[in-house]
Amino acid sequence: MLEVILKLLEVSFWSGVAAVGFGLLFNIPKNSVLTVFMLGAGAGFIKFLLIHFNVHVVLSSFVAAFFVGLVCIPMAHKIHQPPVVFSIPPVIPMIPGYFAYETVLSIMDFIFMEENPVKRVSLIDSIFTNGFTMFFILISLTVGVALPMLLLNKKTVKRLGH
Repeated sequence: MLEVILKLLEVSFWSGVAAVGFGLLFNIPKNSVLTVFMLGAGAGFIKFLLIHFNVHVVLSSFVAAFFVGLVCIPMAHKIHQPPVVFSIPPVIPMIPGYFAYETVLSIMDFIFMEENPVKRVSLIDSIFTNGFTMFFILISLTVGVALPMLLLNKKTVKRLGH
């Protein structure tokens, strides 16, 4: 159990570091770096905790992105920055590069390398499985970040703190 907790803390730390790296790449204000780190670490912790409990990666990504979208609104008001400063950098490390890589690799093998019909069917399965997983993770990240901002748009952010 302790190993699992330490692994989750390690993964969340590196998620926070990656979020700060993307934030610095996009020139976030210096007073926002700690907040971006905390949001990235929190999102990474939530995502990998849910994955540890066998929640599908798409739903895990959605919940983590929803967390970022929900928390970034009051933080943006508190630090006097637009919510985009806090919502985009923590979500970028969750972009499904592994699934995109596997999809492209399977497409390349299918088109250029494999002649065996049985292996070609397996590659088609890999193309669709990884491709749709990648697509739905991207959709879940987008909706997860945007939904809280759309839902809370009617109310002023100043009232959320009271």
